Order: sequence, then structure tokens, then C-alpha cells
Amino acid sequence: MTLKPKLYGLVGFPIQHSLSPGMHNAAFCALKIKAKYKLFQLKPDQLRGFLNSLTQKNICGFNVTYPYKEEILKFLDCQSSLVKEIGAANTVVVDKGGKLKGFNTDYLGFMAHLKELKLKPKKAALIGAGGAAKAVCFALAKMKITQLCIYDIDKFKALSLFKKLNSSFGKTKFDVASRLQDLEIPDKDLLINASSVGMRQSDPCLVAPGDLHAGLFVYDLIYSPLQTKLIILAKERNLNFSNGLGMLLYQGVFAFKHFTGRTAPVKIMQEALLKGANKK
Repeated sequence: MTLKPKLYGLVGFPIQHSLSPGMHNAAFCALKIKAKYKLFQLKPDQLRGFLNSLTQKNICGFNVTYPYKEEILKFLDCQSSLVKEIGAANTVVVDKGGKLKGFNTDYLGFMAHLKELKLKPKKAALIGAGGAAKAVCFALAKMKITQLCIYDIDKFKALSLFKKLNSSFGKTKFDVASRLQDLEIPDKDLLINASSVGMRQSDPCLVAPGDLHAGLFVYDLIYSPLQTKLIILAKERNLNFSNGLGMLLYQGVFAFKHFTGRTAPVKIMQEALLKGANKK
């Protein structure tokens, strides 16, 4: 009897833009692993039903993206120490008994990419306070950043994240901005967009041109489009910048290890990502 290939995928909404399938399927192919990675686009009222059917569909693991990185926690049977600390998960492994084990590879992916970029920021401004932003904040705090100011349109989310960080990291000064202008970007050396603003053509650029100053590194977690209005503005100001492809790659590398127990073929995954990104 031929065994069915194991299924993996990405859970979120909307996710048609995702490059994750190409990256993971290239890795499965390279290592001759009988598995497939696909997109599971789910509306909020479909999430519970999907999670109840994992074993039946032979789904052995999945990544989680917007808007479920925090929502997924209540469905997990087991959480890694990082997930408990951060309060968000982006990788879930389904064990042989159907139990869900949650991990956070966003944190590791962001750390790995900053290391590759040789970035050692001291003062950062962050737009967004959702699941991805939480991982970014904890990574920066672990790097002993001196100041981190957070803005989110949902003030409660920003305040909640602020309180969590403040109680965990005594050596970093955390602030919550009630308006974008209060992020005081001219005083920072790193600006991060961890919100979904920028994914649509109609989205505005949240930052004023005058705020982008010499010495500022602009990091936009969005990778589709590859050049958001924020990235275009950074280019026009001759600043160093990055989109979210690097973080996507490395979080995928760590997720692959959780899924398969095998070391991910990084170069092959990176090539697949770039190929997919250039087709967009």
C-alpha cells in the first residue's frame, strides 16, 4: 500500500500572496521527503472545524500567520517556552496522537536575519502590536536594545504588549505611542513595520518622509509586494532597508526542522523564495 504524503501548510486569512509553499515544497523535494505544503485560507468561523479535521486529512503540521498567531494559543495542547513568553505561535506540529504543539519560529527567524544583516540597533520604533510584532519585540529585548517605542491603532494591544515587555525586561525602556508622530522616529536607528499596512496598493505610507533620517534602518516585515511604499520611501532617502523575505526564510528554516526533524536546505529554500517573489 502506498502511503499518502504528509500534508503541511499555512493557516491564515488572506494568504493568496504567500511564498511559503514554494519554499517548503522545494525543501521536501531536495531531501526526498514525501510531503506537500499548501495554503489553508480560513475565515475565523472555519478555524475550529479545520483544527478538528487535521488527523483525518493527514495534516502533520502548519504555520500560522495573520490573524491567528495569538488566537491559535487556545487550541494548543502544548506550548514551547518561547510561545509562553511571547504570547504568540506561528508553527504548530501535530503529533501521532493528534495533539497540537506550538512553537515560535518568527522570533528565531527575525534574530537570524538581523544577525545576517549585522544589525545591532539601540533605539527602535515599531508599528504594530500583533503576533509578529510580539516576536520582534522579544527578539529586540533579548538583544538588549536600550529603547523600544510601540504604536498600534489598537491602543489596548499596544499597552498589553508594553506591560508584558516591561515586566520581563528591566534594562530596556519601553514606550507606547498614542499617535504615529509620537514614535519619535528621528531619534531612532531602526524602524520596523510589523503591521499589515502596506500589503494593499491602496494602503498609505504610515511614515512621513521627514522622519526618515540618515543612519535609520527601515525594516518592513511585508514581502508582498517586495517594495511597499515605506521601502520605496527608504530607497528614495538612500537608507538601508529590508523587506520581510529574510525573516520569512529563516522562520521557515526553523519550522521545517520542527516539521520533519531534518536540517533544512537553506540555499534551496532561499532560491525558491526569490524565484516566487520575482514572479509576483
